[in-house]
Amino acid sequence: MDLRKLQRLVVDALEDVKAQDIRVFNTTGLTELFDRVVIASGTSNRQTRALASSVVEKVKDAGGHVISVEGTEAGEWVLVDLGDVVVHIMQPAARDYYALEEIWGGKPVRVKLAPPARGRVAA
Repeated sequence: MDLRKLQRLVVDALEDVKAQDIRVFNTTGLTELFDRVVIASGTSNRQTRALASSVVEKVKDAGGHVISVEGTEAGEWVLVDLGDVVVHIMQPAARDYYALEEIWGGKPVRVKLAPPARGRVAA
Protein backbone atom coordinates (compact mmCIF):
# COMPACT_ATOMS: atom_id res chain seq x y z
CA MET A 1 0.00 0.00 0.00
CA ASP A 2 1.21 3.50 -0.83
CA LEU A 3 2.78 5.25 2.19
CA ARG A 4 0.62 8.36 1.87
CA LYS A 5 -2.54 6.29 1.62
CA LEU A 6 -1.55 4.25 4.68
CA GLN A 7 -0.70 7.40 6.62
CA ARG A 8 -4.07 8.93 5.70
CA LEU A 9 -5.93 5.75 6.68
CA VAL A 10 -4.24 5.76 10.09
CA VAL A 11 -5.02 9.42 10.76
CA ASP A 12 -8.64 8.98 9.62
CA ALA A 13 -9.06 5.91 11.84
CA LEU A 14 -7.69 7.84 14.83
CA GLU A 15 -9.93 10.83 14.13
CA ASP A 16 -12.97 8.53 13.86
CA VAL A 17 -12.55 7.57 17.53
CA LYS A 18 -11.65 11.10 18.65
CA ALA A 19 -7.92 10.70 19.23
CA GLN A 20 -6.23 13.77 20.63
CA ASP A 21 -3.00 15.48 19.61
CA ILE A 22 -2.23 13.35 16.53
CA ARG A 23 1.34 13.80 15.27
CA VAL A 24 3.03 12.14 12.29
CA PHE A 25 6.83 12.00 12.03
CA ASN A 26 8.94 11.22 8.95
CA THR A 27 11.58 8.74 10.12
CA THR A 28 13.15 7.84 6.76
CA GLY A 29 16.42 9.58 7.67
CA LEU A 30 16.47 8.14 11.20
CA THR A 31 15.82 4.42 10.70
CA GLU A 32 15.43 1.91 7.89
CA LEU A 33 12.82 -0.08 9.83
CA PHE A 34 9.83 2.18 9.07
CA ASP A 35 9.04 5.47 7.32
CA ARG A 36 6.50 7.08 9.63
CA VAL A 37 5.73 7.20 13.34
CA VAL A 38 2.24 8.30 14.34
CA ILE A 39 1.65 9.33 17.95
CA ALA A 40 -1.83 10.00 19.35
CA SER A 41 -3.45 10.28 22.76
CA GLY A 42 -6.52 8.59 24.19
CA THR A 43 -8.13 9.60 27.46
CA SER A 44 -8.66 6.11 28.92
CA ASN A 45 -7.65 2.46 28.55
CA ARG A 46 -10.93 1.83 26.76
CA GLN A 47 -10.31 4.64 24.26
CA THR A 48 -6.71 3.64 23.51
CA ARG A 49 -7.89 0.10 22.75
CA ALA A 50 -10.75 1.45 20.61
CA LEU A 51 -8.30 3.69 18.71
CA ALA A 52 -6.00 0.75 18.00
CA SER A 53 -8.95 -1.38 16.91
CA SER A 54 -10.10 1.38 14.55
CA VAL A 55 -6.63 1.59 12.96
CA VAL A 56 -6.41 -2.19 12.54
CA GLU A 57 -9.92 -2.45 11.06
CA LYS A 58 -9.49 0.43 8.62
CA VAL A 59 -6.10 -0.83 7.39
CA LYS A 60 -7.35 -4.40 6.93
CA ASP A 61 -10.50 -3.17 5.14
CA ALA A 62 -8.26 -1.30 2.69
CA GLY A 63 -6.23 -4.45 2.01
CA GLY A 64 -3.29 -3.47 4.21
CA HIS A 65 -1.28 -5.74 6.48
CA VAL A 66 -1.07 -5.43 10.26
CA ILE A 67 2.17 -6.94 11.58
CA SER A 68 1.37 -6.76 15.29
CA VAL A 69 -0.57 -5.00 18.03
CA GLU A 70 0.88 -4.76 21.53
CA GLY A 71 -0.24 -3.23 24.82
CA THR A 72 -3.98 -3.80 24.58
CA GLU A 73 -4.07 -5.61 27.92
CA ALA A 74 -3.10 -2.56 29.97
CA GLY A 75 -4.18 0.06 27.44
CA GLU A 76 -1.88 2.82 28.69
CA TRP A 77 0.30 2.54 25.58
CA VAL A 78 -0.85 0.55 22.56
CA LEU A 79 1.49 0.02 19.62
CA VAL A 80 0.20 -0.92 16.15
CA ASP A 81 2.95 -2.04 13.74
CA LEU A 82 1.92 -1.64 10.10
CA GLY A 83 5.38 -2.14 8.62
CA ASP A 84 6.10 1.23 7.02
CA VAL A 85 4.06 3.02 9.70
CA VAL A 86 4.24 2.46 13.47
CA VAL A 87 1.38 3.88 15.54
CA HIS A 88 1.76 4.73 19.24
CA ILE A 89 -1.53 5.36 21.04
CA MET A 90 -0.87 6.58 24.56
CA GLN A 91 -2.64 8.04 27.54
CA PRO A 92 -1.38 11.57 28.30
CA ALA A 93 0.68 10.59 31.39
CA ALA A 94 2.56 7.88 29.47
CA ARG A 95 3.03 10.18 26.49
CA ASP A 96 4.50 12.91 28.68
CA TYR A 97 6.76 10.45 30.51
CA TYR A 98 8.20 8.71 27.43
CA ALA A 99 8.36 11.88 25.25
CA LEU A 100 8.50 10.00 21.94
CA GLU A 101 8.22 13.28 20.03
CA GLU A 102 11.72 14.14 21.26
CA ILE A 103 13.08 10.81 20.03
CA TRP A 104 11.57 10.99 16.54
CA GLY A 105 12.17 14.67 15.95
CA GLY A 106 10.40 17.79 17.07
CA LYS A 107 8.91 18.64 13.69
CA PRO A 108 5.94 16.50 12.63
CA VAL A 109 4.93 15.91 9.01
CA ARG A 110 2.14 18.22 7.90
CA VAL A 111 -1.07 16.24 7.68
CA LYS A 112 -4.34 17.88 6.82
CA LEU A 113 -6.74 16.88 9.58
CA ALA A 114 -10.47 16.61 8.98
CA PRO A 115 -12.38 19.86 9.57
CA PRO A 116 -14.58 20.07 12.68
CA ALA A 117 -18.08 18.67 12.24
CA ARG A 118 -20.69 21.21 11.16
CA GLY A 119 -22.57 22.81 14.00
CA ARG A 120 -19.68 22.29 16.41
CA VAL A 121 -17.40 25.07 17.48
CA ALA A 122 -13.68 24.29 17.32
CA ALA A 123 -11.94 24.62 20.67
